[in-house]
Amino acid sequence: MAADHQAYSYPQDLLLDRVILITGASDGIGRALALHAAEHGAQVILHGRNVAKLEKVYDEIEALGNAPRPSIAVMDLATANSDAYRSLADELESEFGRLDGLVLNASILGDRFSIEQYDAALWQQVMHVNVTTAFALTQVCLPLLQKSDDASIVFTSSSVGRRGRAFWGAYAVSKFATEGLSQVLADEHRSGNLRVNCINPGATRTTMRFEAFPAENRDALKRPEEILATYMYLLGPDSRGVTGQSLDAQ
Repeated sequence: MAADHQAYSYPQDLLLDRVILITGASDGIGRALALHAAEHGAQVILHGRNVAKLEKVYDEIEALGNAPRPSIAVMDLATANSDAYRSLADELESEFGRLDGLVLNASILGDRFSIEQYDAALWQQVMHVNVTTAFALTQVCLPLLQKSDDASIVFTSSSVGRRGRAFWGAYAVSKFATEGLSQVLADEHRSGNLRVNCINPGATRTTMRFEAFPAENRDALKRPEEILATYMYLLGPDSRGVTGQSLDAQ
């Protein structure tokens, strides 16, 4: 039986007037969540590094007809420096004044090699994109999240970030670190209006999944649009008080 949050039923206006930043919003789960959140009333900020892809998602949201106009935040997490993070936070503060949700969805797979074979430079890149950038973006956004009466941070985890498996290398280790970052942050903010949780999306029809399992039957996987109930639960008011958890989306 699915957990309650996986079968979560919610109204059309669940995220009405909520300002939500989604990283990696140009494709896959990030794109699907951005469209769904906007359709349910959220002012969505689309983050990514590919302008053309972000503009396509922007147009898709506009085509919904009844959704708030989204915003675009272009930043390459692999190369961004501290000034870029601060500039983004300043822009968000100027335009919106607060954040009600931050979904840290962007990550990279790296290579599926043994620890013995793993390239150290690639290891460092995976850890940087998947962990350090999530820390850096969260840190600059915390003042904006603390201005919300009901703020939610959602980190993206993985089953290999809970129990290590052979040949998952830096990706698995980065997801263990993500779980730890989420737990530390949740414990630091237990007395406030900010909740912090992880979601393991599970096997989903995304580009990263295809890279990891090229021989897998793609048609047997759920589409990103089919696993969003847990995200909506954590971003909406019904999860108030739920923090420090790691939930499975399917």
